[in-house]
Amino acid sequence: MKAYTLTVYESSGEKLLDETFEAENEKEAKKIGVLRLQDMNYQYKTYRCVSSLGKLVLFNR
Repeated sequence: MKAYTLTVYESSGEKLLDETFEAENEKEAKKIGVLRLQDMNYQYKTYRCVSSLGKLVLFNR
């Protein structure tokens, strides 16, 4: 399993969420990230999800 980090920001730059989770692959990481964003009602905020290798999996500005 690979580690992925999901980070969410407020428009002011304040960090709202910064958590790491594990997933088998990028497809699963994207699914987990989207569900987490929806659960916390952050899907319309600025966010990014990156792999432990620095590859961008999800992004919204």
